[in-house]
Amino acid sequence: MKYNIILSPGAVREFRALSAFEGGQVRAGIERHLRNEPARLSRSQIKRLRGLRRPQYRLWIGDIRVFYDVIDDQVQILTILGKAQVEAWLKERGTPNEEDRSR
Repeated sequence: MKYNIILSPGAVREFRALSAFEGGQVRAGIERHLRNEPARLSRSQIKRLRGLRRPQYRLWIGDIRVFYDVIDDQVQILTILGKAQVEAWLKERGTPNEEDRSR
């Protein structure tokens, strides 16, 4: 099954701000990992985020992190960040999973 890739307006801006080299890497990584099996976890590339309802997943491409949700047949890319920006973005924009907090 092929998934539709949808970038948020912020992700589009962040993608356009990448260098040509990084942009090429991110585009290839999204196609390779998210087009067919976006929820397939791997030790190095895709990670299911614990304690968060949103974003659900993180794709790691070099120093770039792509945060996304999988909903039905869509992959919704929320943001594309450099490694140094991740912690602040998750604190500000991540949605905690209340079920995980009650355990």
